[in-house]
Amino acid sequence: MKKFIKKKKFIGIFIVLFLAACSQALNIYSDNDDVQFGMQFDKEIRNNPKEYPIYKKNPAVRDYIDKRIFQEIINSPEVKKKQTYKYQLEIVDNDSILNAFALPGGFVYVYTGLLKYLDSEAALAGVLGHEIAHAERRHATQRITKAYGIQILSSLVLGENPSQTAQIVSNLFSGLALLANSRSDEAESDQYSFKYLQSTRFYPGSVKFFFEKLRDDGKVAKGGQGIALFLSTHPDPISRIDETNKRLEQANIEIKDYKATGNGIFKDEYRKNILEPLLRN
Repeated sequence: MKKFIKKKKFIGIFIVLFLAACSQALNIYSDNDDVQFGMQFDKEIRNNPKEYPIYKKNPAVRDYIDKRIFQEIINSPEVKKKQTYKYQLEIVDNDSILNAFALPGGFVYVYTGLLKYLDSEAALAGVLGHEIAHAERRHATQRITKAYGIQILSSLVLGENPSQTAQIVSNLFSGLALLANSRSDEAESDQYSFKYLQSTRFYPGSVKFFFEKLRDDGKVAKGGQGIALFLSTHPDPISRIDETNKRLEQANIEIKDYKATGNGIFKDEYRKNILEPLLRN
């Protein structure tokens, strides 16, 4: 009788967990698990220099971006996991890709192609804030939960708990498939980038600057080199311009576009400390 009750209890737990795992927002992993996933992905990236060559030509560029932009965003009071996550910035040396991405646990990467395409510190801050938000909001491990959660939860109910991090990372690493963000993930990350930048010297609405430049250059509709990957992982950029403008209006902040200069934009600093050094090397 006791064995039957125990078995029935396990079945009940499994059903509850199964139903919970069907919820898109469920995350069966802890913040420390996010860090472990991120470290494993980072290791895979560094072991694949042909596909992900780390930029080493001018270390001062990475140091400048890290200290002047990335760390200032991390220091925002709205970034809640800075004491837990291993926030670090790296540059991928590939001029053909206009993109950036975040791994679980605070690992953020930006391509030289994107850095050479942007024209202000504010625009880069908007992108980095967006990627930090993906880590803070734990979008990657939510997707991993959705993909692997039932399998892992069922093994837990059966009393088995093998370490599966390396196996999951290996399965997902090809093309970094886990980075194909949903529309809701993108909208939430834009929203939080806006929040983060409000406590920095950067213009809060600059998350839209990249999209505006793509639009005016005719790249959104045409796609093409460097754009296809971005559009596959960051859907619907045009509507996100409108959503950011609505946030600015609601916050009673002047609506500026990527052509703006003046307070909060920092075009000259970007050209001198980031763009020109990249173009020289």
